[in-house]
Amino acid sequence: MKSLDEIAAHFAIEGEILAIKPLGNGLINDTYKIETAGSAPDYVLQRVNHNVFKDVELMQNNIEAVTRHIRGKLEAAGETDIDRKVLKFIPVKGGSKTYIHDAAEDRYWRVSVFIPDAVTVETVNAEYSYFCGKAFGNFEAMLSDIPDTLGETIPDFHNMELRSRQLREAVAADAAGRVNDPEVQAILKDLAEYDEEMCKAERLYREGVLPKRICHCDTKVNNMMFDKSGNVLCVIDLDTTMPSFVFSDFGDFLRTAANTVAEDSPEVDKVAFRMDIFKAFAKGYLESASCFLTPVEKENLPYAALLFPYMQAVRFFADYINGDTYYKIKYPEHNLVRTRNQVALFHSALSCVPEMKAYIESL
Repeated sequence: MKSLDEIAAHFAIEGEILAIKPLGNGLINDTYKIETAGSAPDYVLQRVNHNVFKDVELMQNNIEAVTRHIRGKLEAAGETDIDRKVLKFIPVKGGSKTYIHDAAEDRYWRVSVFIPDAVTVETVNAEYSYFCGKAFGNFEAMLSDIPDTLGETIPDFHNMELRSRQLREAVAADAAGRVNDPEVQAILKDLAEYDEEMCKAERLYREGVLPKRICHCDTKVNNMMFDKSGNVLCVIDLDTTMPSFVFSDFGDFLRTAANTVAEDSPEVDKVAFRMDIFKAFAKGYLESASCFLTPVEKENLPYAALLFPYMQAVRFFADYINGDTYYKIKYPEHNLVRTRNQVALFHSALSCVPEMKAYIESL
C-alpha cells in the first residue's frame, strides 16, 4: 500500500511536508491533515469513498465549478481573506485535475487548502440553526446563476417517487417475511395515506412549476466553518452539491435538528418537532434565499419539513422489510425503531403546519 506521503507527492503542494495526521471523524471519506514547514499553508488530504460517490470525476467537476463561481462572487464583492471563505482544491502536478486515481489500489485522492483558525460546531440550538439557515440560503443564492451544468453525484438521492416505489417493491418481495406482521401492516397503511401528497415535488417539477437548483443536499450544522469569533466562514463538505429542489436543503436540516430525540431513539413518546428550530432556520434561510426563491418554493417550505421525516421513514421501513440490507443495524429491530421514530416526527411536524405557514408568511 502506498504511503500518504507518496499520495501527497502527486499534488502541487507548497512547502515541505512535515507530517500527515488523521483529521476529524467523517463517516464517508478518510481525511488527513498535511502539516507543512514555514509559511506554506497546511492542507487536507482525502480519500474519496467511490462506493458512495461512484462518478468521482463528475463530483469533482461539480465541486470545482461551485468553488470557482463562489470565489468569483466573493472577489466581485470585494471580500477579503477569500481563501478562508471558500474551499480551494489543489491540482495534480503538471495537470489541471484536482484528484488522482490510484489504479493499483483503486483509490481516489484529493487535496484542499486547510482553513486555519476555523472550527465546526455540533451544537443544535436556535442560534446555530439561524446561522445554518442563513449560510445555506446564501450558498444557494450565490449559485443561483452558475453557468455550468452540474450532474447528480448520487442520482435520485432525494426522489420521493423512487423511495415510494422501492417500498412497494420491498413489500411485494417480502424477502424477510415481515410484511404480514400487524405493526408492519399498520405502518404501511399510515404511510400510504400521505404517499401522493409527499410525491408532490416531482409532479410540480414535471409540470414546469418547480425548478431544480444547485443545492448542498447535506445541510448539517457541522458542515459550516466558523471563525473564532463565531462568524460563519464557509460551507464545507461539497460532495453532495448537485441539482435538487430547495426542499432538500431546507427539509434535510430540520429532519435531524428539529427532532427532540435522536433518529433511532425508541422513546417514540418523546419525539416532537421543535418549532423554535424551524423558525430560526427559516428566518436565516429566507433572509439570504428570498432573492431567488419563487412563490411556489416559499409556500412549500412547510411541505419540505414534512417530506424528509416521511422519506426517511420510508427508507428505513423498506430496509427493515428487505431484511436490513442497506443501513447498519445494532439489533434486529433497529430499522423498525427508526421507522417508528420518523413516522412520529412526521406526524408531529404535520400538526405544526398551520403555524409553519403563518410564520413563513410573516417573513
